[in-house]
Amino acid sequence: MQLITGISELVVNDLDTLGELGIITDAALLIDDGRIIWSGPSAEADTAVSSRLGESVGKGLNDDDIANGEVTSANDLGGLETIDLGGKAVIPGFVDSHNHLIFAGDRSEEFAARMAGQKYSAGGIATTVAATRAATESELEANLVHLLEQAKRQGTTTFEIKSGYGLTVPDEIQALDIINRHTEESTLIAAHVVPPEFKDEPERYVDLVIDEIIPAAEGKAKWIDVFCETGAFTEVQTRRIIEAGKTVGMKPRLHANQLTEGGALKLGAELGCVSVDHATFASDEDLAVLAEAGTVVTLLPSIEFSTRQPYPDARRYADAGVSLAIASDCNPGSGFSNSMPFVIAIGVRDMHFTVEQAVWAATAGGANALQRTDVGHLGVGARADLAILDAPSYRHLAYRPGVQLVERVYSGGELIVDNRPRD
Repeated sequence: MQLITGISELVVNDLDTLGELGIITDAALLIDDGRIIWSGPSAEADTAVSSRLGESVGKGLNDDDIANGEVTSANDLGGLETIDLGGKAVIPGFVDSHNHLIFAGDRSEEFAARMAGQKYSAGGIATTVAATRAATESELEANLVHLLEQAKRQGTTTFEIKSGYGLTVPDEIQALDIINRHTEESTLIAAHVVPPEFKDEPERYVDLVIDEIIPAAEGKAKWIDVFCETGAFTEVQTRRIIEAGKTVGMKPRLHANQLTEGGALKLGAELGCVSVDHATFASDEDLAVLAEAGTVVTLLPSIEFSTRQPYPDARRYADAGVSLAIASDCNPGSGFSNSMPFVIAIGVRDMHFTVEQAVWAATAGGANALQRTDVGHLGVGARADLAILDAPSYRHLAYRPGVQLVERVYSGGELIVDNRPRD
């Protein structure tokens, strides 16, 4: 069992309300068996520990022992690890609900061309498809692990990971098998782009996805996703693929309105998508439909940063009553960053999130986009997934962009990252 004290600001989070961080100052946090069992003011920690742990810490204590004052301090309880942070902020581990981490190859040259003025289009995905198909399973997994470790050092504890760079039955299934070794949030996006061999026959590829890839992926993918966009898949094709995925038990989500203001957002709401992602272009009618449907809109700030697309105004989306999340969308082409603090800083600076909204969207919002109630917050019963900041306030995540502020990371109560300097 662990008692963490000396927390300057504890971000607890309300999963239902954008920006409602539930801050406790001068706080303490009690963890047992990988879960949060209490949080509150440090001054109440001894009482909380005594009343909650009793004989479970191995001293045979009962209610009379506690009432009679035999337990007066947390330190009287055996088997309790106490960690004093000395005035540092604690936030929930980031929930990165949109990632493309199974790939091979490098597209830095493409990035440089964009920065020199070349317009981004979805066609560059084919470059990664070729490299991914040529890579071995061990090479793909090693790259995935490398990227996951980088992200964990930045405070991310929950990952959604998509397939989508193989685009054949064996390649997509191989990707899902790798993903499932590292997260339960696996997504099949065989409909990422039409592969080169089907360039002139896109309907044949759609048939392949529906008739062969989706059946082969049954039980291997929690989610089904489609890139519904000019240059990728039409709304008619998207509907067919999403419905096929739902038939075998996959939950729907969608890449929508990244490059153009089409009908993908309304389609996502109609199809019952849990989340529609990108949503760079959205009309007032789109936002009203999404708010009515309760569909989460996952904004991806690093994509606009990397492609020089216009930044959507998160304040407008929030005012429309839309549920919001932000994620990294780490991928080798349109945005190769797996840093959620970086995403928060961009969201605040260029998308007009308040700091509170951005931190919430990167934690509780991501949990909502994955239909998870055990992560994204630090309420009683939640997984003890948390990041300790080398700062007195969560506000420093946007206030000090580019600085390594995540000092330690816990996943299920276990220390998985320690960025503190070594003597």
